[in-house]
Order: sequence, then C-alpha cells, then structure tokens
Amino acid sequence: MDGSSLKSAQLLEQMRLHMATDAGKQLTKKVGLVYQLNIAPKKLGVDEEIFVVDLKKGEVTKGPYQGKPDATFSFTDNDFLGIASGKTNPQIAFIRGAIKIKGSISAAQKFTPDIFPKPAKL
Repeated sequence: MDGSSLKSAQLLEQMRLHMATDAGKQLTKKVGLVYQLNIAPKKLGVDEEIFVVDLKKGEVTKGPYQGKPDATFSFTDNDFLGIASGKTNPQIAFIRGAIKIKGSISAAQKFTPDIFPKPAKL
C-alpha cells in the first residue's frame, strides 16, 4: 500500500500478506464478501483513500472496487484502527456517526476485528 500517509495502510498491508497464509485462505471460505473501505486522514469524506478487502478472492488492493462491493465503509484513519484492533465497538461507532455504511447490513456485520491478522501491531 505504497504512497499512503494513513496508519491504516500498514494494517491493510499486513492483511494483504495474511491473505496468502492458510489462516487467510480459511477467512475467504468463511466470510466470502467484498468490502470497500474509504478511509480519511481526519474528516469523513475529505481526502479519502480507497482500499478493497476482497474476501472472495483473498486479496487487499488500493483503489475502488470494480463492480459492486457487498458493503462500503467510510471512516477516519483512527476510527478504522480502533475497530480493526478491537478497541472500538463497530456498532457504537456507527451509532455516533464515526462510520458510514452503504450496502448490505448483514455483510457489514461480518466485518469484525476477527478478520484482521493478529497481532496487529502498528
């Protein structure tokens, strides 16, 4: 995830490498969904960088998804890291407006800290 100023890009790079492992392959069988992440440095909707976590093909890429993702999330860099690390409850973040979700709510509910590699040290 070169050329990104986001802290989240480091975690997404770890996730990309994780997809090649046996645990990553199990994840694609278990989840089988495509997520587009619009991550902003400070304020939602401003200077967003777009990443795709494709848990059908087992890959993480930078840039918008070609087609229709199962769910699209918009959040700030820090909120994304909080959710990915399990420090922030995704439902609470959604209620307070820290996350915006488009697409399938049932797909969005499967986007949990469990899908990220451990330990996620940044």
